[in-house]
Amino acid sequence: MIMENYIVSARKYRPEAFDTVVGQEAITTTLKNAIKSGQLTHAFLFCGPRGVGKTTCARILARIINCFNPAENMEACGVCESCESFKNNVSYNIHELDAASNNGVEHIRGLIDQVRVPPQVGKYKIYIIDEVHMLSTAAFNAFLKTLEEPPPYAKFILATTEKHKILPTILSRCQIFDFKRIKIEDISNHLTKIAEKESIVAEPDALHVIAQKADGGLRDALSMFDQLVSFSGNHLTYQSVIENLNVLDYDYYFQIVDAFLKGDLPSSLRIFNEIMDRGFDGQHFIIGLGEHLRNLLVCKDPQTVNLLEVGETIKAKYLQQSQACSVQFLIKALDINNQCDLNYKNANNKRLSVEIALMQIASFFLPETDVKPEPQPFIAPAVKSETTEKNISKEISGDEVRGTRYEVSSEQTPHFAPRTPHQIVESANPVQQPNKPKSAISLKAALEEPSKPKIEEVNIAENSQELTLEDVQNAWKSYAEANNDDPAFANILQTSEVRLNEQSLEITLASQVSETMLLQKKTDLMNFLRSKLANASLQLKTIVDEKKVQDILYTPGEKFAKLSEKNPELKRLREVLDLDIQY
Repeated sequence: MIMENYIVSARKYRPEAFDTVVGQEAITTTLKNAIKSGQLTHAFLFCGPRGVGKTTCARILARIINCFNPAENMEACGVCESCESFKNNVSYNIHELDAASNNGVEHIRGLIDQVRVPPQVGKYKIYIIDEVHMLSTAAFNAFLKTLEEPPPYAKFILATTEKHKILPTILSRCQIFDFKRIKIEDISNHLTKIAEKESIVAEPDALHVIAQKADGGLRDALSMFDQLVSFSGNHLTYQSVIENLNVLDYDYYFQIVDAFLKGDLPSSLRIFNEIMDRGFDGQHFIIGLGEHLRNLLVCKDPQTVNLLEVGETIKAKYLQQSQACSVQFLIKALDINNQCDLNYKNANNKRLSVEIALMQIASFFLPETDVKPEPQPFIAPAVKSETTEKNISKEISGDEVRGTRYEVSSEQTPHFAPRTPHQIVESANPVQQPNKPKSAISLKAALEEPSKPKIEEVNIAENSQELTLEDVQNAWKSYAEANNDDPAFANILQTSEVRLNEQSLEITLASQVSETMLLQKKTDLMNFLRSKLANASLQLKTIVDEKKVQDILYTPGEKFAKLSEKNPELKRLREVLDLDIQY
Protein backbone atom coordinates (compact mmCIF):
# COMPACT_ATOMS: atom_id res chain seq x y z
CA MET A 1 0.00 0.00 0.00
CA ILE A 2 1.32 3.41 -0.99
CA MET A 3 0.96 5.91 1.84
CA GLU A 4 -0.12 9.36 0.76
CA ASN A 5 1.47 12.41 2.36
CA TYR A 6 -0.87 13.27 5.20
CA ILE A 7 -1.17 16.92 6.26
CA VAL A 8 -2.57 17.67 9.68
CA SER A 9 -5.56 19.99 9.87
CA ALA A 10 -3.59 22.68 11.71
CA ARG A 11 -1.37 23.06 8.61
CA LYS A 12 -3.90 22.16 5.95
CA TYR A 13 -6.42 24.77 7.10
CA ARG A 14 -3.96 27.41 8.25
CA PRO A 15 -5.39 30.86 7.40
CA GLU A 16 -3.81 32.65 4.42
CA ALA A 17 -5.75 35.90 4.80
CA PHE A 18 -6.81 38.10 7.67
CA ASP A 19 -10.47 37.36 6.96
CA THR A 20 -9.97 33.68 7.76
CA VAL A 21 -8.20 34.21 11.09
CA VAL A 22 -10.45 32.91 13.89
CA GLY A 23 -11.29 34.96 16.95
CA GLN A 24 -8.85 37.88 16.52
CA GLU A 25 -10.99 40.42 14.65
CA ALA A 26 -9.71 43.45 16.57
CA ILE A 27 -6.07 42.74 15.71
CA THR A 28 -6.65 41.83 12.07
CA THR A 29 -8.77 44.95 11.52
CA THR A 30 -6.06 47.17 13.06
CA LEU A 31 -3.34 45.64 10.86
CA LYS A 32 -5.43 46.00 7.70
CA ASN A 33 -6.16 49.66 8.44
CA ALA A 34 -2.47 50.31 9.13
CA ILE A 35 -1.53 48.78 5.75
CA LYS A 36 -4.23 50.74 3.97
CA SER A 37 -3.19 54.07 5.48
CA GLY A 38 0.53 53.38 5.11
CA GLN A 39 1.16 53.75 8.86
CA LEU A 40 3.15 50.57 9.39
CA THR A 41 5.59 50.64 12.27
CA HIS A 42 9.04 49.09 11.90
CA ALA A 43 8.62 46.57 14.79
CA PHE A 44 5.63 44.52 15.91
CA LEU A 45 5.31 42.31 18.99
CA PHE A 46 2.61 39.62 18.87
CA CYS A 47 2.06 38.04 22.30
CA GLY A 48 -0.55 35.67 23.71
CA PRO A 49 -1.25 31.99 24.55
CA ARG A 50 -0.20 29.17 22.27
CA GLY A 51 -2.24 28.33 19.20
CA VAL A 52 -4.17 31.62 18.91
CA GLY A 53 -2.68 32.84 15.60
CA LYS A 54 0.44 34.89 16.39
CA THR A 55 2.79 33.36 13.83
CA THR A 56 -0.05 32.99 11.32
CA CYS A 57 -0.85 36.71 11.49
CA ALA A 58 2.86 37.54 11.20
CA ARG A 59 3.09 35.54 7.95
CA ILE A 60 -0.09 37.05 6.53
CA LEU A 61 1.17 40.57 7.33
CA ALA A 62 4.55 39.86 5.73
CA ARG A 63 2.87 38.46 2.64
CA ILE A 64 0.49 41.41 2.18
CA ILE A 65 3.01 44.25 2.58
CA ASN A 66 5.25 42.64 -0.06
CA CYS A 67 2.41 41.81 -2.48
CA PHE A 68 2.62 43.64 -5.83
CA ASN A 69 -1.16 43.76 -6.34
CA PRO A 70 -2.98 43.79 -2.97
CA ALA A 71 -6.77 43.72 -3.11
CA GLU A 72 -8.99 46.55 -1.91
CA ASN A 73 -9.71 44.69 1.33
CA MET A 74 -5.95 44.58 2.00
CA GLU A 75 -5.47 40.91 1.20
CA ALA A 76 -2.64 39.43 -0.88
CA CYS A 77 -3.40 38.60 -4.50
CA GLY A 78 -1.70 35.17 -4.30
CA VAL A 79 -0.49 35.17 -7.90
CA CYS A 80 2.31 37.75 -8.04
CA GLU A 81 5.99 36.84 -7.89
CA SER A 82 6.32 37.72 -4.20
CA CYS A 83 3.22 35.72 -3.23
CA GLU A 84 4.33 32.69 -5.24
CA SER A 85 7.82 32.68 -3.76
CA PHE A 86 6.41 32.96 -0.25
CA LYS A 87 3.95 30.17 -0.92
CA ASN A 88 6.77 27.89 -2.15
CA ASN A 89 9.05 28.86 0.81
CA VAL A 90 11.72 30.34 -1.49
CA SER A 91 11.24 34.03 -0.67
CA TYR A 92 14.44 36.01 -0.17
CA ASN A 93 12.67 38.91 1.49
CA ILE A 94 10.78 37.12 4.27
CA HIS A 95 12.95 35.40 6.86
CA GLU A 96 11.75 33.33 9.83
CA LEU A 97 14.04 32.85 12.82
CA ASP A 98 13.41 30.50 15.74
CA ALA A 99 14.82 32.25 18.78
CA ALA A 100 14.57 29.08 20.83
CA SER A 101 17.44 27.51 18.88
CA ASN A 102 19.12 30.72 17.70
CA ASN A 103 19.34 32.69 20.90
CA GLY A 104 23.00 33.66 21.03
CA VAL A 105 24.75 36.94 20.25
CA GLU A 106 26.33 35.47 17.10
CA HIS A 107 22.90 34.67 15.64
CA ILE A 108 21.68 38.22 16.17
CA ARG A 109 24.86 39.63 14.66
CA GLY A 110 24.28 37.47 11.57
CA LEU A 111 20.74 38.84 11.36
CA ILE A 112 22.05 42.42 11.62
CA ASP A 113 24.44 41.75 8.75
CA GLN A 114 21.53 40.54 6.60
CA VAL A 115 19.49 43.65 7.41
CA ARG A 116 22.10 45.84 5.73
CA VAL A 117 21.35 44.21 2.34
CA PRO A 118 18.27 45.81 0.65
CA PRO A 119 15.53 43.59 -0.85
CA GLN A 120 15.99 42.34 -4.40
CA VAL A 121 12.26 41.81 -5.06
CA GLY A 122 9.47 43.69 -3.33
CA LYS A 123 9.44 46.67 -0.97
CA TYR A 124 10.50 45.24 2.38
CA LYS A 125 12.74 42.71 4.05
CA ILE A 126 10.71 41.17 6.85
CA TYR A 127 12.11 39.24 9.80
CA ILE A 128 9.74 37.04 11.82
CA ILE A 129 11.37 36.01 15.13
CA ASP A 130 9.32 33.36 16.92
CA GLU A 131 9.64 32.69 20.69
CA VAL A 132 11.64 35.87 21.03
CA HIS A 133 11.65 35.66 24.83
CA MET A 134 14.22 32.85 24.49
CA LEU A 135 16.94 35.29 23.37
CA SER A 136 19.71 35.83 25.88
CA THR A 137 20.23 39.20 27.54
CA ALA A 138 23.37 39.77 25.47
CA ALA A 139 21.47 38.98 22.27
CA PHE A 140 18.71 41.42 23.23
CA ASN A 141 21.28 44.14 23.88
CA ALA A 142 22.97 43.49 20.54
CA PHE A 143 19.57 43.73 18.84
CA LEU A 144 18.55 47.03 20.48
CA LYS A 145 20.20 49.53 18.10
CA THR A 146 19.00 47.80 14.93
CA LEU A 147 15.48 47.40 16.32
CA GLU A 148 15.28 51.08 17.22
CA GLU A 149 16.70 52.52 13.98
CA PRO A 150 16.44 49.91 11.19
CA PRO A 151 16.75 50.73 7.48
CA PRO A 152 13.49 52.00 5.92
CA TYR A 153 12.97 48.71 4.10
CA ALA A 154 13.32 46.47 7.22
CA LYS A 155 10.36 45.28 9.28
CA PHE A 156 10.56 43.11 12.40
CA ILE A 157 7.69 40.94 13.66
CA LEU A 158 8.37 39.35 17.05
CA ALA A 159 6.16 36.62 18.54
CA THR A 160 6.15 35.28 22.08
CA THR A 161 3.99 33.47 24.64
CA GLU A 162 5.78 35.07 27.62
CA LYS A 163 5.88 38.84 27.23
CA HIS A 164 7.05 39.36 30.82
CA LYS A 165 10.42 37.79 29.97
CA ILE A 166 11.24 40.40 27.33
CA LEU A 167 13.41 43.34 28.31
CA PRO A 168 11.50 46.61 28.80
CA THR A 169 13.91 48.32 26.39
CA ILE A 170 12.73 45.90 23.66
CA LEU A 171 9.05 46.37 24.52
CA SER A 172 9.35 50.15 24.29
CA ARG A 173 10.59 49.88 20.68
CA CYS A 174 7.70 47.69 19.47
CA GLN A 175 4.02 48.09 18.70
CA ILE A 176 2.44 45.46 20.95
CA PHE A 177 -0.57 43.33 19.99
CA ASP A 178 -2.06 41.09 22.70
CA PHE A 179 -3.80 38.05 21.24
CA LYS A 180 -6.68 36.67 23.30
CA ARG A 181 -7.82 33.12 23.85
CA ILE A 182 -10.27 32.04 21.20
CA LYS A 183 -13.86 31.60 22.38
CA ILE A 184 -15.32 28.10 22.65
CA GLU A 185 -18.12 29.03 20.28
CA ASP A 186 -15.65 30.29 17.63
CA ILE A 187 -13.58 27.12 17.85
CA SER A 188 -16.68 24.94 17.63
CA ASN A 189 -17.94 26.80 14.54
CA HIS A 190 -14.53 26.49 12.87
CA LEU A 191 -14.43 22.75 13.57
CA THR A 192 -17.91 22.42 12.10
CA LYS A 193 -16.73 24.00 8.82
CA ILE A 194 -13.69 21.71 8.67
CA ALA A 195 -15.85 18.64 9.35
CA GLU A 196 -18.12 19.60 6.46
CA LYS A 197 -15.14 20.00 4.13
CA GLU A 198 -13.75 16.62 5.20
CA SER A 199 -17.19 14.93 4.90
CA ILE A 200 -17.17 14.02 8.59
CA VAL A 201 -20.46 13.73 10.54
CA ALA A 202 -19.86 15.33 13.92
CA GLU A 203 -22.33 15.91 16.75
CA PRO A 204 -22.40 19.54 17.95
CA ASP A 205 -21.91 18.47 21.57
CA ALA A 206 -18.83 16.48 20.54
CA LEU A 207 -17.24 19.53 18.89
CA HIS A 208 -18.14 21.63 21.93
CA VAL A 209 -16.24 19.24 24.20
CA ILE A 210 -13.19 19.48 21.91
CA ALA A 211 -13.38 23.28 22.01
CA GLN A 212 -13.60 23.27 25.81
CA LYS A 213 -10.67 20.89 26.15
CA ALA A 214 -8.54 23.07 23.84
CA ASP A 215 -8.61 25.91 26.41
CA GLY A 216 -8.70 28.71 23.85
CA GLY A 217 -6.07 27.30 21.47
CA LEU A 218 -7.25 26.54 17.95
CA ARG A 219 -4.15 24.51 17.07
CA ASP A 220 -4.78 22.22 20.05
CA ALA A 221 -8.41 21.84 19.00
CA LEU A 222 -7.42 20.83 15.46
CA SER A 223 -4.88 18.32 16.79
CA MET A 224 -7.54 16.69 18.99
CA PHE A 225 -9.96 16.73 16.05
CA ASP A 226 -7.49 14.75 13.92
CA GLN A 227 -6.89 12.31 16.77
CA LEU A 228 -10.60 11.68 17.29
CA VAL A 229 -11.25 11.21 13.59
CA SER A 230 -8.56 8.52 13.58
CA PHE A 231 -10.27 6.89 16.59
CA SER A 232 -13.90 6.95 15.49
CA GLY A 233 -13.74 7.32 11.72
CA ASN A 234 -16.00 9.68 9.84
CA HIS A 235 -18.67 9.73 12.56
CA LEU A 236 -17.72 11.82 15.59
CA THR A 237 -20.04 11.24 18.56
CA TYR A 238 -20.19 12.76 22.01
CA GLN A 239 -19.48 9.43 23.70
CA SER A 240 -16.41 8.73 21.56
CA VAL A 241 -15.02 12.19 22.31
CA ILE A 242 -15.37 12.00 26.09
CA GLU A 243 -13.98 8.46 26.06
CA ASN A 244 -10.91 9.37 24.03
CA LEU A 245 -10.18 12.72 25.70
CA ASN A 246 -10.76 11.37 29.24
CA VAL A 247 -13.56 13.84 29.91
CA LEU A 248 -16.15 13.08 32.58
CA ASP A 249 -19.66 12.80 31.17
CA TYR A 250 -22.06 15.63 32.02
CA ASP A 251 -24.67 13.04 32.98
CA TYR A 252 -22.73 12.09 36.11
CA TYR A 253 -22.97 15.64 37.41
CA PHE A 254 -26.68 15.86 36.59
CA GLN A 255 -27.27 12.57 38.43
CA ILE A 256 -25.33 13.58 41.52
CA VAL A 257 -27.11 16.95 41.77
CA ASP A 258 -30.44 15.12 41.47
CA ALA A 259 -29.32 12.97 44.40
CA PHE A 260 -28.47 16.14 46.37
CA LEU A 261 -31.91 17.58 45.73
CA LYS A 262 -33.53 14.40 47.11
CA GLY A 263 -31.26 14.30 50.15
CA ASP A 264 -30.14 10.87 48.87
CA LEU A 265 -26.70 10.66 50.41
CA PRO A 266 -26.06 6.95 49.55
CA SER A 267 -26.73 7.57 45.84
CA SER A 268 -24.29 10.49 45.72
CA LEU A 269 -21.55 8.32 47.25
CA ARG A 270 -22.39 5.47 44.85
CA ILE A 271 -22.11 7.77 41.82
CA PHE A 272 -18.76 9.08 43.05
CA ASN A 273 -17.53 5.50 43.53
CA GLU A 274 -18.53 4.69 39.94
CA ILE A 275 -16.57 7.70 38.72
CA MET A 276 -13.50 6.60 40.67
CA ASP A 277 -13.82 3.07 39.26
CA ARG A 278 -13.63 4.54 35.76
CA GLY A 279 -10.16 5.86 36.57
CA PHE A 280 -10.92 9.55 37.14
CA ASP A 281 -9.04 11.49 39.78
CA GLY A 282 -10.94 12.90 42.76
CA GLN A 283 -9.78 16.45 42.09
CA HIS A 284 -10.82 16.12 38.46
CA PHE A 285 -14.31 15.30 39.71
CA ILE A 286 -14.34 18.18 42.21
CA ILE A 287 -13.29 20.69 39.55
CA GLY A 288 -16.00 19.42 37.21
CA LEU A 289 -18.63 19.52 39.98
CA GLY A 290 -17.71 23.13 40.74
CA GLU A 291 -18.11 24.03 37.07
CA HIS A 292 -21.48 22.23 36.99
CA LEU A 293 -22.78 24.07 40.07
CA ARG A 294 -21.55 27.35 38.61
CA ASN A 295 -23.44 26.67 35.39
CA LEU A 296 -26.63 25.92 37.35
CA LEU A 297 -26.24 29.21 39.22
CA VAL A 298 -25.69 31.05 35.93
CA CYS A 299 -28.96 29.58 34.60
CA LYS A 300 -30.97 31.06 37.48
CA ASP A 301 -30.96 34.52 35.88
CA PRO A 302 -31.87 35.16 32.21
CA GLN A 303 -29.20 37.88 32.07
CA THR A 304 -26.40 35.37 32.75
CA VAL A 305 -27.59 32.40 30.69
CA ASN A 306 -25.31 33.51 27.86
CA LEU A 307 -22.30 32.78 30.09
CA LEU A 308 -22.90 29.06 29.53
CA GLU A 309 -20.30 27.63 27.16
CA VAL A 310 -21.94 24.30 26.31
CA GLY A 311 -23.89 22.80 23.45
CA GLU A 312 -27.60 23.41 23.00
CA THR A 313 -28.60 19.92 24.20
CA ILE A 314 -26.57 20.22 27.41
CA LYS A 315 -27.78 23.81 27.85
CA ALA A 316 -31.41 22.63 27.88
CA LYS A 317 -30.56 20.12 30.66
CA TYR A 318 -28.91 22.85 32.71
CA LEU A 319 -31.94 25.11 32.37
CA GLN A 320 -34.26 22.30 33.47
CA GLN A 321 -32.22 21.26 36.53
CA SER A 322 -31.58 24.85 37.64
CA GLN A 323 -35.32 25.32 38.18
CA ALA A 324 -35.22 22.75 41.00
CA CYS A 325 -32.21 24.35 42.73
CA SER A 326 -32.42 27.33 45.03
CA VAL A 327 -29.80 30.04 44.92
CA GLN A 328 -28.99 29.46 48.61
CA PHE A 329 -28.31 25.76 47.97
CA LEU A 330 -26.07 26.46 44.98
CA ILE A 331 -24.02 29.09 46.83
CA LYS A 332 -23.59 26.79 49.85
CA ALA A 333 -22.67 23.85 47.62
CA LEU A 334 -20.14 25.96 45.71
CA ASP A 335 -18.54 27.06 48.97
CA ILE A 336 -18.21 23.46 50.23
CA ASN A 337 -16.88 22.33 46.84
CA ASN A 338 -14.33 25.14 46.75
CA GLN A 339 -13.06 24.32 50.25
CA CYS A 340 -12.66 20.68 49.24
CA ASP A 341 -10.70 21.71 46.14
CA LEU A 342 -8.38 23.92 48.23
CA ASN A 343 -7.75 21.21 50.85
CA TYR A 344 -7.55 18.25 48.46
CA LYS A 345 -3.81 18.48 47.81
CA ASN A 346 -2.88 18.42 51.50
CA ALA A 347 -5.40 15.75 52.52
CA ASN A 348 -3.97 12.38 53.58
CA ASN A 349 -7.18 10.55 52.67
CA LYS A 350 -8.16 12.34 49.47
CA ARG A 351 -11.16 10.16 48.70
CA LEU A 352 -12.61 10.71 52.16
CA SER A 353 -12.25 14.48 51.82
CA VAL A 354 -14.36 14.39 48.64
CA GLU A 355 -16.94 12.10 50.23
CA ILE A 356 -17.24 14.43 53.24
CA ALA A 357 -17.90 17.33 50.87
CA LEU A 358 -20.61 15.31 49.11
CA MET A 359 -22.23 14.41 52.43
CA GLN A 360 -22.21 18.05 53.52
CA ILE A 361 -23.91 19.14 50.30
CA ALA A 362 -26.45 16.30 50.40
CA SER A 363 -27.31 17.08 54.04
CA PHE A 364 -28.77 20.40 52.87
CA PHE A 365 -31.94 18.52 51.89
CA LEU A 366 -31.95 15.82 54.55
CA PRO A 367 -35.29 15.72 56.45
CA GLU A 368 -35.14 16.90 60.03
CA THR A 369 -35.57 14.08 62.54
CA ASP A 370 -37.75 14.61 65.58
CA VAL A 371 -35.66 13.75 68.62
CA LYS A 372 -37.65 13.64 71.84
CA PRO A 373 -35.70 14.90 74.84
CA GLU A 374 -35.18 12.45 77.65
CA PRO A 375 -37.30 13.18 80.72
CA GLN A 376 -35.30 14.85 83.48
CA PRO A 377 -36.23 14.20 87.12
CA PHE A 378 -37.25 17.27 89.10
CA ILE A 379 -35.15 17.99 92.16
CA ALA A 380 -36.78 20.29 94.69
CA PRO A 381 -34.07 22.27 96.56
CA ALA A 382 -34.37 23.32 100.16
CA VAL A 383 -35.89 26.77 100.53
CA LYS A 384 -36.22 29.54 103.06
CA SER A 385 -39.37 31.10 101.60
CA GLU A 386 -41.56 31.04 98.49
CA THR A 387 -41.21 32.66 94.99
CA THR A 388 -43.96 33.90 92.74
CA GLU A 389 -44.68 32.44 89.32
CA LYS A 390 -44.20 35.90 87.85
CA ASN A 391 -40.60 36.16 89.06
CA ILE A 392 -39.71 32.70 87.71
CA SER A 393 -41.15 33.65 84.31
CA LYS A 394 -38.99 36.77 84.21
CA GLU A 395 -35.84 34.85 85.06
CA ILE A 396 -36.37 32.11 82.48
CA SER A 397 -37.25 34.49 79.63
CA GLY A 398 -34.47 36.98 80.44
CA ASP A 399 -31.70 37.71 77.94
CA GLU A 400 -29.09 36.28 80.27
CA VAL A 401 -30.71 32.78 80.10
CA ARG A 402 -31.25 32.61 76.34
CA GLY A 403 -28.64 30.63 74.47
CA THR A 404 -26.96 29.50 77.77
CA ARG A 405 -27.48 26.23 79.59
CA TYR A 406 -28.95 26.97 83.01
CA GLU A 407 -26.91 25.04 85.58
CA VAL A 408 -28.51 24.41 88.95
CA SER A 409 -26.21 24.56 91.98
CA SER A 410 -26.66 24.78 95.71
CA GLU A 411 -25.29 28.32 95.86
CA GLN A 412 -26.78 29.92 92.76
CA THR A 413 -30.42 28.76 92.65
CA PRO A 414 -33.63 30.68 93.37
CA HIS A 415 -35.34 29.07 96.33
CA PHE A 416 -38.58 27.16 95.72
CA ALA A 417 -41.11 26.01 98.28
CA PRO A 418 -41.07 22.26 99.01
CA ARG A 419 -43.90 20.29 97.49
CA THR A 420 -46.40 18.31 99.50
CA PRO A 421 -46.52 14.51 99.15
CA HIS A 422 -49.79 14.91 97.26
CA GLN A 423 -48.07 17.16 94.68
CA ILE A 424 -45.15 14.75 94.29
CA VAL A 425 -47.55 11.89 93.54
CA GLU A 426 -49.32 13.99 90.92
CA SER A 427 -46.07 14.88 89.08
CA ALA A 428 -44.88 11.29 89.23
CA ASN A 429 -48.08 10.03 87.58
CA PRO A 430 -48.87 12.53 84.81
CA VAL A 431 -50.64 9.96 82.64
CA GLN A 432 -53.25 9.09 85.24
CA GLN A 433 -54.27 12.75 85.74
CA PRO A 434 -53.68 14.54 82.41
CA ASN A 435 -56.04 17.44 83.12
CA LYS A 436 -54.43 18.54 86.37
CA PRO A 437 -51.75 21.23 86.24
CA LYS A 438 -48.19 20.10 86.87
CA SER A 439 -46.44 21.39 89.94
CA ALA A 440 -42.96 21.87 88.46
CA ILE A 441 -41.41 24.03 85.73
CA SER A 442 -39.43 22.27 82.97
CA LEU A 443 -36.35 24.49 82.54
CA LYS A 444 -35.20 22.38 79.61
CA ALA A 445 -38.46 22.96 77.73
CA ALA A 446 -38.23 26.67 78.42
CA LEU A 447 -34.68 26.81 77.05
CA GLU A 448 -35.64 24.85 73.93
CA GLU A 449 -38.23 27.53 73.03
CA PRO A 450 -36.87 30.79 74.49
CA SER A 451 -39.32 32.92 72.51
CA LYS A 452 -42.32 31.11 74.04
CA PRO A 453 -41.30 29.78 77.47
CA LYS A 454 -43.71 27.20 78.80
CA ILE A 455 -44.53 28.46 82.28
CA GLU A 456 -46.99 26.18 84.03
CA GLU A 457 -49.10 27.04 87.06
CA VAL A 458 -47.20 26.55 90.29
CA ASN A 459 -47.91 27.22 93.90
CA ILE A 460 -44.78 29.14 95.00
CA ALA A 461 -44.82 31.92 97.58
CA GLU A 462 -43.07 35.28 97.39
CA ASN A 463 -39.32 35.02 98.15
CA SER A 464 -37.79 38.37 97.12
CA GLN A 465 -36.15 40.20 99.99
CA GLU A 466 -35.85 43.93 100.42
CA LEU A 467 -32.53 45.12 98.95
CA THR A 468 -30.23 47.77 100.36
CA LEU A 469 -27.42 49.54 98.54
CA GLU A 470 -24.93 48.26 101.10
CA ASP A 471 -25.93 44.62 100.50
CA VAL A 472 -25.67 45.11 96.73
CA GLN A 473 -22.22 46.72 96.98
CA ASN A 474 -20.97 43.94 99.25
CA ALA A 475 -22.23 41.27 96.84
CA TRP A 476 -20.66 43.16 93.93
CA LYS A 477 -17.34 43.34 95.78
CA SER A 478 -17.48 39.61 96.54
CA TYR A 479 -17.96 38.83 92.84
CA ALA A 480 -15.02 41.09 91.93
CA GLU A 481 -12.78 39.28 94.41
CA ALA A 482 -13.88 35.92 92.98
CA ASN A 483 -12.66 37.05 89.53
CA ASN A 484 -9.13 38.13 90.52
CA ASP A 485 -7.76 35.59 88.03
CA ASP A 486 -8.96 37.96 85.28
CA PRO A 487 -7.29 41.30 86.20
CA ALA A 488 -8.90 43.31 83.41
CA PHE A 489 -12.44 42.20 84.26
CA ALA A 490 -11.84 42.53 88.02
CA ASN A 491 -10.60 46.11 87.44
CA ILE A 492 -13.83 46.96 85.60
CA LEU A 493 -15.92 45.59 88.48
CA GLN A 494 -13.91 47.48 91.10
CA THR A 495 -13.96 50.83 89.28
CA SER A 496 -17.58 50.81 88.11
CA GLU A 497 -20.25 52.77 89.97
CA VAL A 498 -23.16 50.70 91.34
CA ARG A 499 -26.56 52.20 92.13
CA LEU A 500 -29.83 50.58 93.22
CA ASN A 501 -33.13 51.60 91.64
CA GLU A 502 -35.92 49.46 93.18
CA GLN A 503 -35.27 45.94 91.76
CA SER A 504 -32.71 47.09 89.17
CA LEU A 505 -28.95 47.59 89.39
CA GLU A 506 -27.59 50.56 87.41
CA ILE A 507 -23.92 50.14 86.58
CA THR A 508 -22.04 53.18 85.23
CA LEU A 509 -18.99 52.28 83.09
CA ALA A 510 -16.28 54.44 81.58
CA SER A 511 -16.18 53.00 78.04
CA GLN A 512 -17.91 50.78 75.49
CA VAL A 513 -15.10 48.23 75.87
CA SER A 514 -15.84 47.86 79.58
CA GLU A 515 -19.54 47.43 78.83
CA THR A 516 -18.80 44.72 76.25
CA MET A 517 -16.63 42.76 78.68
CA LEU A 518 -19.26 43.05 81.42
CA LEU A 519 -22.10 41.88 79.16
CA GLN A 520 -20.06 38.85 78.09
CA LYS A 521 -20.22 37.59 81.69
CA LYS A 522 -23.67 38.94 82.49
CA THR A 523 -25.27 35.50 82.96
CA ASP A 524 -22.73 34.35 85.54
CA LEU A 525 -22.83 37.73 87.31
CA MET A 526 -26.62 37.83 87.64
CA ASN A 527 -26.81 34.24 88.84
CA PHE A 528 -24.29 35.10 91.56
CA LEU A 529 -26.04 38.29 92.64
CA ARG A 530 -29.52 36.75 92.68
CA SER A 531 -28.32 33.85 94.77
CA LYS A 532 -26.24 36.06 97.08
CA LEU A 533 -29.04 38.57 97.61
CA ALA A 534 -31.88 35.96 97.57
CA ASN A 535 -33.78 37.99 94.97
CA ALA A 536 -34.80 36.25 91.72
CA SER A 537 -36.27 39.40 90.14
CA LEU A 538 -33.05 41.42 90.24
CA GLN A 539 -32.24 43.07 86.86
CA LEU A 540 -29.11 44.74 85.45
CA LYS A 541 -28.83 47.97 83.47
CA THR A 542 -25.53 49.35 82.11
CA ILE A 543 -24.76 53.03 81.44
CA VAL A 544 -21.68 54.23 79.54
CA ASP A 545 -20.41 57.65 80.66
CA GLU A 546 -17.27 58.25 78.59
CA LYS A 547 -17.03 61.88 79.80
CA LYS A 548 -16.61 60.80 83.37
CA VAL A 549 -12.96 60.91 84.42
CA GLN A 550 -11.93 58.04 86.65
CA ASP A 551 -8.66 57.14 88.22
CA ILE A 552 -8.59 53.63 86.82
CA LEU A 553 -6.17 51.22 85.23
CA TYR A 554 -7.08 51.11 81.53
CA THR A 555 -7.11 47.80 79.70
CA PRO A 556 -5.24 47.46 76.38
CA GLY A 557 -8.57 47.56 74.57
CA GLU A 558 -9.54 50.80 76.30
CA LYS A 559 -6.12 52.30 75.58
CA PHE A 560 -6.49 51.46 71.88
CA ALA A 561 -10.01 52.94 71.79
CA LYS A 562 -8.83 56.18 73.39
CA LEU A 563 -5.79 56.52 71.14
CA SER A 564 -7.88 55.71 68.03
CA GLU A 565 -10.17 58.65 68.82
CA LYS A 566 -7.20 60.99 68.67
CA ASN A 567 -5.52 59.30 65.70
CA PRO A 568 -7.90 57.30 63.38
CA GLU A 569 -4.90 56.02 61.40
CA LEU A 570 -4.25 53.53 64.22
CA LYS A 571 -7.32 51.53 63.17
CA ARG A 572 -6.06 51.32 59.59
CA LEU A 573 -2.60 50.28 60.84
CA ARG A 574 -4.18 47.51 62.90
CA GLU A 575 -6.16 46.24 59.89
CA VAL A 576 -3.11 46.32 57.58
CA LEU A 577 -0.92 44.42 60.05
CA ASP A 578 -3.79 42.13 61.13
CA LEU A 579 -3.17 42.75 64.85
CA ASP A 580 -5.27 41.55 67.78
CA ILE A 581 -5.92 43.35 71.08
CA GLN A 582 -5.13 41.39 74.22
CA TYR A 583 -7.87 42.15 76.69
